[in-house]
Amino acid sequence: MDRRHALKALAGIALCPMCRPAFAAEGAHWSYEGATGPAKWGDLDAADKACAVGSQQSPIDIDRAIRAQLPALKLSWAKSADTIINNGHTIQLNFAEGSTLTLGDVKYQLVQVHFHRPSEHTIAGKSFPMEAHFVHRADSGALAVIGVLMAEGQRNEAFSRIVKTMPAAEGPAVKADPKINPNALLPQKLGYYRYSGSLTTPPCSEIVEWVLLTAPLHIAAADVEAFAKLYPMNARPVQKDNRRFVLRSS
Repeated sequence: MDRRHALKALAGIALCPMCRPAFAAEGAHWSYEGATGPAKWGDLDAADKACAVGSQQSPIDIDRAIRAQLPALKLSWAKSADTIINNGHTIQLNFAEGSTLTLGDVKYQLVQVHFHRPSEHTIAGKSFPMEAHFVHRADSGALAVIGVLMAEGQRNEAFSRIVKTMPAAEGPAVKADPKINPNALLPQKLGYYRYSGSLTTPPCSEIVEWVLLTAPLHIAAADVEAFAKLYPMNARPVQKDNRRFVLRSS
């Protein structure tokens, strides 16, 4: 890899820590509980100060939203993922170049999807069993994350395949089951909430355009339980909204 491409790759990692390849250099160790839990993230590393002092942190509780004429989500995703990894914080699927989200006049590339238990966002104080985050990156480095709330109900074939093939321990990425179709991890209706926020993991950079779908995806209770055996709790608590506007597509 030449110097220009190496610097570009490192910049991308800094913007999106959950996009890091396996065993990439990281900052201070962080977790979801105890002395390295969310309340301490801002003190663990100078690069993570935004976790403590940022004014547009995520996730948030969505209680009131303003109806607005928002652009329809234009998704052009591949029908399979490239690799799957247990990175020590979650289960993550990585995607090859070519899958895109167009939001208004900005086009983003789908980088990865990962999962949280329970949901990080809440709706009027209500949490969900899980939440999926589809991370997209624009050429500028800005991120757009589609959040999908996950409720227990009918089995979802794509998520069941993820659960059956997810690595049981932290380690390098391996090839994903080619039958895992990311499009099947979306509800039928793509109405959404939109607000400006941050990464929900260190360094908590405030560079994210959040697109949280209003309709939940239903998944089997048994699959939630299987995920919980690896990650019983990997969700950051809700943050202050600081009077941010949350828009809702009409």
